[in-house]
Amino acid sequence: MALRCVYTDLDGTLLGPRGSLFSDPEGGFSLMQARGLEACHRAGVGVVIMSGRREAQVMEDARLIGQSSYIYEAGCAFVSDGETTILTGDLVPDENGTVFEKIEGRGIPRLLFDHFEGRLEYHAPWHTDRVLSHLFRGKVDVGEANRLLGEHGHDDLRLLDNGAIARSMPGLEITHAYHLVPSVVSKANAVAAHMRAHGHEPHDCIAIGDSVEDLEVAAAVGRFFVVANGPERDSGLREAIAGRENVTVTEGSMGDGFYEAVVGTLARRE
Repeated sequence: MALRCVYTDLDGTLLGPRGSLFSDPEGGFSLMQARGLEACHRAGVGVVIMSGRREAQVMEDARLIGQSSYIYEAGCAFVSDGETTILTGDLVPDENGTVFEKIEGRGIPRLLFDHFEGRLEYHAPWHTDRVLSHLFRGKVDVGEANRLLGEHGHDDLRLLDNGAIARSMPGLEITHAYHLVPSVVSKANAVAAHMRAHGHEPHDCIAIGDSVEDLEVAAAVGRFFVVANGPERDSGLREAIAGRENVTVTEGSMGDGFYEAVVGTLARRE
């Protein structure tokens, strides 16, 4: 069966250090990501970015790699050939404000900051100009955070762990990025919605990522690849991988792992 679509995370997966498409895991110059994208192009395989970044950033990255579909704000919405589909359930932008503004107006970020004092903050400057979600950094227990939201009547929202990041915080050995989104939102849900819109079946698609949130997409596609740097930095991801029969950890990290996943899959499908 031919491969039709590759869903890929950006930071730490398709992109190397400092968000570069042309960096190897050590920061040297590399063409591995570009060669993986070239292999997709030659095989007629679509590439869809699934990212926690705000739309303007993801749109530009999709344009640079020659693709017209992308998923942004951790699965809050996807764009396909210029048409946007919002996936935030009942909490939507309207005349009363954006989803970001409505969440902020309920005092939820302050609730989380106070509870996790010194362990959670806005992921500046990338937390600005968001419409459908909030973006934080730090190191917190996601289960504890979501129980806190429920106890305060905010169970229509949830905090997602988008994996380890390079940006540090004082007193924390490893810092993670977190997304505060409507509870129905996930990259997995966005991938499944995009697949339905394009008539893709799970066996037509693979996905590649480096975080626990990315790993949820394994339920929607035929095979999921975790690039090696993900579990190397995150013990929670190592534990989450266990027992998932359609999940493979690549030998390579970041763009090397992306290339390995794409080219290996294409070779097996020939």
